[in-house]
Amino acid sequence: MFLLAPPQVGDFELFSAMPDAFRRRARSAWADANRGGAIADSFLEGPVFDDAGNLYVTDIPWGRIFRIDPAGRWTLVAEYDGEPNGMKFLDAGTLLITDYKNGLMRLDVATGSVTPYLERRNSERFKGVNDLVFDTRGNLYFTDQGQSGLHDPTGRLYRLKPDGQLDTLLSNVPSPNGVALAPDGRVLYLAVTRGNCVWRVPLLPDGSVSKVSQFFTSYGPSGPDGLAVDEAGNLAMANPGLGYVWLLNSRAEPAMVWRSGAGGSTTNIAFGGADRRTLYCTESASGSILRATAPHAGLALNRPR
Repeated sequence: MFLLAPPQVGDFELFSAMPDAFRRRARSAWADANRGGAIADSFLEGPVFDDAGNLYVTDIPWGRIFRIDPAGRWTLVAEYDGEPNGMKFLDAGTLLITDYKNGLMRLDVATGSVTPYLERRNSERFKGVNDLVFDTRGNLYFTDQGQSGLHDPTGRLYRLKPDGQLDTLLSNVPSPNGVALAPDGRVLYLAVTRGNCVWRVPLLPDGSVSKVSQFFTSYGPSGPDGLAVDEAGNLAMANPGLGYVWLLNSRAEPAMVWRSGAGGSTTNIAFGGADRRTLYCTESASGSILRATAPHAGLALNRPR
């Protein structure tokens, strides 16, 4: 009888918590719909690093983008009428944001100016975009989650080409969330939150997808959220229903599990540090950033220009 080796277990440490001066203890339309009406003084998501080692995160209910320097100090970069979630850099000074309320938005980090990038498709609003990743050719893959789930498996995965062509790759996903690419760019991993799993999406040379499969199955009250890939091809997966981040090998076997001591809402992850071997995690219940040392460096993120 063959038995899998149990994964290594580690604990996150606290890197930095949102200062009280930035916390808003009031009702919000986002929390009314997504947190059962509970007060959410913040809800952090979308971690991404700039070239100087600063960490940028979103605060969904209050339409804010923060910069956290390597010493853990917070600066408000932008505040606008939106619900920002995932982020990636377009270039060294411009962030592209998946905004649940507005579609794709662009942020100039020097001025704090937020402007539209892609608000609608053929005059139709998105359901509620969630996360994004670029490939080496400048193609943008992003998820359109909205309120989809097992009751309504109509979430979408899109590809936006550099020439502006927008392709729907999948339209039957019960809550598409985080996205990440394998090192060779031939497979996209897709977090399916309400299905409590991760899908494996082959990207074919002609631009289509085929034989999409269920790569990993989780458990608990919620499901996979943010994803990241390391240089060895392992998939890191934030699991907010459990307060875990899993590290899965190429066979979807858990090799490592990091646990949160700050709260159970481990929403998204990013590799950082000088050698990209520190894994940072947004813990949204406590409004804090956690970190742990990873066995391999994170894969460098692509930028379109």
